[in-house]
Amino acid sequence: MSVTWVAAAGAHPPRVAYAVGRDVGGSVARNRLRRRLRAIVAELGPDLAPGAYLVGAGPDAGVRSHDDLRALVHDAAAEASGSERP
Repeated sequence: MSVTWVAAAGAHPPRVAYAVGRDVGGSVARNRLRRRLRAIVAELGPDLAPGAYLVGAGPDAGVRSHDDLRALVHDAAAEASGSERP
């Protein structure tokens, strides 16, 4: 799991894109993982710093539990933006 962040000037809402490669599985598995990631990022919404985020998921992300995946995303987003974990 990786999160890349680029700061934005001003108080624009954060923009988030997702990179889920074919090594995660077929299109159904990739889309399911993308939906799970969107739900997790929606929980983070108010805690995200303004800017652009790219959430990248590797093959092991598709088999992780929701709580484990949420912890990974939260930690990676906090590390990427230089803030503490929400």
